[in-house]
Amino acid sequence: MYAVIETGGKQYRVAKGDVLRVERLASDLGAVVDIDEVRLVASNGDVVIGTPNVDGALVKAKVVDIGRGAKLIAFKKKRRKGYRRRIGHRQQFTALQIEEIVMPAGPKPEPKAKKAASTPKPAEVAEPAEAGAATAKAKPAAKKKVAKKKAAAKKKTTKAASASDEKKVVKKVAKKKTTKKKTTKKDVADADD
Repeated sequence: MYAVIETGGKQYRVAKGDVLRVERLASDLGAVVDIDEVRLVASNGDVVIGTPNVDGALVKAKVVDIGRGAKLIAFKKKRRKGYRRRIGHRQQFTALQIEEIVMPAGPKPEPKAKKAASTPKPAEVAEPAEAGAATAKAKPAAKKKVAKKKAAAKKKTTKAASASDEKKVVKKVAKKKTTKKKTTKKDVADADD
């Protein structure tokens, strides 16, 4: 049997006898804490999921330890500026030992809904299997024809466009190579000297 609880803005998967560290709670050492924010409860294959909490579910835990965690250092520096800051932080925590997980009372609606939904499925599957053979053959054939036409059309247009572009490029290059430099009076005078 396990449950998913939320405390301190975080979610934890817990079972009976587990010891976990959570954010600091306002309770004394040895006190029993009731956590009613239970998101999910599972027992013997039956899973009850809350929206957001499971109604009537409760997790009872005993406060085992209260303390501060290891020091975390935040170091900031900007190079070549002489700026350095060192800040330490120790997060407070409460250690809880899970004593009991209380399931919601009354009938469980989710497992019944799953059984009811699973019963008509075999009947629905059997009917389309008989009549579905003709539709299954027709649909893939239509999809194949459409896919081939689109692919063939794209290939032809890309080859034709690239071939015509290459011809234009070749013609332009040829024209540029055949142009001659015009001679001016200055060039003729320089050539005489």
